[in-house]
Amino acid sequence: MTRVAIIAAMPGELKPLVRGWENERRGDVHLWRWRFDEGEWVAACAGAGQQAATRAFAAVEQDGPVTSLISAGWVGALSEQARPGQAYRVSSVIDSKTGERFQAAQFSNECVLVTSPRVADGAEKRRLAEAYGAMLVDMEAAAVARLAGMRGIPFYGFKGVSDGFSENLLDFNRFISPEGQFETGRLLFFVLPRPWHWPALIRMGENSRQASQSIAESLLDFLDERGHIRKRNGYPNLKP
Repeated sequence: MTRVAIIAAMPGELKPLVRGWENERRGDVHLWRWRFDEGEWVAACAGAGQQAATRAFAAVEQDGPVTSLISAGWVGALSEQARPGQAYRVSSVIDSKTGERFQAAQFSNECVLVTSPRVADGAEKRRLAEAYGAMLVDMEAAAVARLAGMRGIPFYGFKGVSDGFSENLLDFNRFISPEGQFETGRLLFFVLPRPWHWPALIRMGENSRQASQSIAESLLDFLDERGHIRKRNGYPNLKP
């Protein structure tokens, strides 16, 4: 049986993809399933960072082995070529903390992603771009790629750009808990009396919405190239 696991950080990254899927929550892990004749697709998220991604995958494995593993979600751009709102298929991942490099399966085009332990601000984006020659930055993909390698299963990455290379954003790290949970209430309390942050946050929100839609479309075209699974199983419309 085919069992594909899709690991993200936040539910919003997966929202268009999992609309209509079965869903449940186990502690801090959100899980969604779409079953079909030959198997199932399982999506999970537990927060930002490599530890959270590992928890999400552990929850998926509780219900059975996985045949392939995908890292999906929002990323920052490390190049002007990476367009906000657009999804990209990752060719390789670099862990900036350990220096490990992981290759994605069956994909030769060059779209390098670097995984950082923190949300990258403008200065950090420039440093990572120069140090690694990468196009994208996230906080989870290296853990997902490592888990796939440990199990001898294919790894893939589908990432959508939420913030452009030259975007000047506030420091989001202060609003992420040690467990990787994004503390929306604290962010709102901080930005409401500081309207100079609003335009960038509004742009990021729209870019993130478009990126989630683009990720969903790209993933489904990859998982079900001819559309047979979706057609036979009455797959819900991607758009609300």
